[in-house]
Amino acid sequence: MSDPLDDFIDGAARALDLPIAPDWKPAVKTNLQVTLHHGAHVAELKLPDDAEPAPVFVA
Repeated sequence: MSDPLDDFIDGAARALDLPIAPDWKPAVKTNLQVTLHHGAHVAELKLPDDAEPAPVFVA
């Protein structure tokens, strides 16, 4: 049984016509796992319906 992340990486690489060397696939997978983990934390954050977007600061 294949890992869904491996299938996703292979499919995304094909869709983007982006060759990924086999030696780099573990690093790509680790980076994707970390990104998805952080995204899950952001998605868990419940905001009230009247929440305003953050202001934009320009230096």
